Amino acid sequence: MGKFGTIFKEMKVQSGVITICLLVCCWMLLVRPAIFTRQEAEIASVCLMTISLWATGVIPPHLTSLCFFLVCLVFSLARPETVFSGFTSSAVWLIFGGLVIGAAITTTGLGRRVGRWIAARLHGSYLKIITGLVAGSICFSFLMPSAMGRVVLLIPIAIAIADYFGFEKGRRGRTGIVLAVIVGSFLPAFSILPANVPNMVLIGMSEKLYHISLFYGPYLLLHFPVLGLLKGLVIILLIVKLFPDTPEINDSPEKEGAGGLTRDEKILTLTLLALLILWMTDFIHHVSPAWVALAGAIFLMFPGVAIVDKKTFNQKINWASIIFVAGIIGLGSVINESGTGHRIASHIIALLPLEPGHSFINFISLSLAAAVTAVATTLPAMPAVFTQFSDILANASGFSLHGVINLQVLGFSTVLFPYQAPPIVVGIQLSEERFASAAKLCFALALITLLILFPLDYLWWRIIGVL
Repeated sequence: MGKFGTIFKEMKVQSGVITICLLVCCWMLLVRPAIFTRQEAEIASVCLMTISLWATGVIPPHLTSLCFFLVCLVFSLARPETVFSGFTSSAVWLIFGGLVIGAAITTTGLGRRVGRWIAARLHGSYLKIITGLVAGSICFSFLMPSAMGRVVLLIPIAIAIADYFGFEKGRRGRTGIVLAVIVGSFLPAFSILPANVPNMVLIGMSEKLYHISLFYGPYLLLHFPVLGLLKGLVIILLIVKLFPDTPEINDSPEKEGAGGLTRDEKILTLTLLALLILWMTDFIHHVSPAWVALAGAIFLMFPGVAIVDKKTFNQKINWASIIFVAGIIGLGSVINESGTGHRIASHIIALLPLEPGHSFINFISLSLAAAVTAVATTLPAMPAVFTQFSDILANASGFSLHGVINLQVLGFSTVLFPYQAPPIVVGIQLSEERFASAAKLCFALALITLLILFPLDYLWWRIIGVL
């Protein structure tokens, strides 16, 4: 009865959210707020409804993306190349390559072997397991610059670790382990300069607009203590609290995964090492992580290697996740090309209570504005929009231009809804976990970030003399 009661409550909440969003959309279409043109109001309405459907999961996420494509094209809200821009994005091809690589890791048993080896060293309490996975994921972020690549490589291993400890599909422990590697390898990594896409966008925009360069060391000192270490600790505590479980004890952990590598495991291991080296050295060869992943996927499917054969390709590749992520990227492109995101951001900024001399209020206001802008534009697009206003915000707040540019990191590293972050979406799709579980963790983490970590970040910036 308790399970059915929980499901019923979730359905009521989902229905309530959809109803409210539908009413807001109708209001925007019929009344049209003064800040929007007619086309912008239409786009904002369609995007709001799409986001609400993704967030609640009332219908499958890939079906929501298809509906978004259809509405935009039928009502000519954007050009087809903009609507379908997700399919030409490197992110989608990185996902495709990751799906093939993930299928290879699963079918060869290499993921299970590595997962059991790691699990044997995390043997003990659930807290120790989650702590080890989050800490390991953060360390991996220093080595591999692609968040998507990190998620793709870690998910099969996380699933193997969950199996090792007896966390079957549907168990809270399995969800916790999966979220530990997804969120642990993504959100703290915003404090590491080359580790996530929005960071790189911020570098490009600050250099292009203001000739300000961001460097690895100072950036790490500024952001890692709070947004990296403390946020990692909060992630651990939240996962243990929200998804509590008890691992089963394995009597002979060291014997798990014993035995020599098979022919396919040897080929796959060498392939993964080559891919990892290429991902880690992309600053030298300048080949996108997506094309590296695609090359690896093609090699694994090639005749003679055929680790991923035709049958595996047809059965194991989750095409729904590709359509879903293409929809998210397409939505961001439609918002930005139409100017809707820029207009929303400018009005958010106009409402800020900025005044020189009120550094704490200015700090929190700018951080919140950046976080809200990221909701409207998605994370990768947020720095491209917000950086354009940095000089104005610096004058209004009394902060240095360098400080205002760095304040954006607090905003785009605060994820309110999973749809904002393609790596989280991809990780959930690859692991076949519930989207609502990621949403619960993201919302709780965002709330703690706003109430506790933002003020602590302010104190840290004051201590090191940035403010």
